[in-house]
Amino acid sequence: MTLRLRELLERTGDPLQLEAITGEDGLDGFLPDQEIASPGLVLAGFTERFSPNRMHVLGETEVSYLRSLPADERRQKLETFFEYDVPCVFVTKGQELPPEMLELAKERRTPILRSKLKTAEFFRRIKPIIEQAFAPRTTVHGSMADVYGVGLLFVGRSGIGKSECVLDLVERGHRLVADDVVLISRRGNDVLIAQGHELARHHMEIRGIGLVDVPSLFGIRAVRQQKRIEVVVQLEDWDTAKDADRTGLARQETVILGVALPKVMIPLNPGKNLTVISEVVAMLHLLRYSGVDVATSFNERLIRRMTEQRGIREYLQEDYE
Repeated sequence: MTLRLRELLERTGDPLQLEAITGEDGLDGFLPDQEIASPGLVLAGFTERFSPNRMHVLGETEVSYLRSLPADERRQKLETFFEYDVPCVFVTKGQELPPEMLELAKERRTPILRSKLKTAEFFRRIKPIIEQAFAPRTTVHGSMADVYGVGLLFVGRSGIGKSECVLDLVERGHRLVADDVVLISRRGNDVLIAQGHELARHHMEIRGIGLVDVPSLFGIRAVRQQKRIEVVVQLEDWDTAKDADRTGLARQETVILGVALPKVMIPLNPGKNLTVISEVVAMLHLLRYSGVDVATSFNERLIRRMTEQRGIREYLQEDYE
C-alpha cells in the first residue's frame, strides 16, 4: 500500500512519459496519500482547504497563470506553496517552468516530474496506477482458478485437496491463477482481484509429485495473471460439514477486505468428483448473474403445487353430495 516516485519513473512501458527535472532528490520517498489534485487555488492565495500531502499536478492553466504574474508576486506565491511539505509536483504537456519554481523546489528537496502527456490524459493514466499501488491487500492460503470465466477461490485446511482440484480443472481446459499463496487486492469498493506470488506464480505443489510448472506442461493458455474473485469454495471434511446446504436456498457469505462474497461449502468424501462440482458451482453463478435462480424457482414451483393440491383437497372435503 505504498508507492515511490522512482517506481513511476521506471514503470514498464513508460505509460506516464515522466522525467525528473529536479534531479534525484526525493525520488525514493514514499507517497503519503493516493489523492491527486491541482494546486490552482493555493497558487492564487487561498490556502485554508489546501491538502499538502497529495500529489499535485500543474497543467497549462496553472503554468500560464504563474507566467502572467510579475516576478516578485510569482516568487511570493511559489514560496507560499513550497512552505508546505509537498511530496511531489507533476507538470504536464512538457511545459517549461519559471526558474523561481525550480530553484525553490531544489531548496526544499521537492521532486518535480514532467510529462509530455496532456493533463486529462495524464490523469486518466495515473489514477489506475495509484489506485492499484494503494489498494488494500491481504494474503489467503488457498488456490484460485478461472472456471468458465468465473473466479473460484478454493480454501480449506492444508492437505484437503485444493491444489489437486485446481490441477484437474486445468487439465479440463480451465485456467490457473494462483496456488498455495493467493495475493488479494481490493479495487474500488467491491472488486477483489487475486494474483499469485511473483516468485511462485503458476507453479503448483502437488504432494507426492512436487512442484509442477503449469504453463510448461499445459501451455500458456492454462494460466491467468490475475482474476476477479466471484465465489469462495470452502472444502470441508465430511465429518465436520454436517450443516452443508442441500437445496441452495440457504446462501452463505464470507467477507474479505470488507467485501462480501458468496461462499459454497463442499463436504468431501472418497470418490466425490470435486472437479465437476466446481464446474457446476461456476455455471450456477453464471445462471444467477443472468437472472436465473434454480433453487428459488424450484421452491416457488413446489409451494405453488402444494397450494393447488390443498385447494383441491378442501374442495373435495366440502362436497357433501
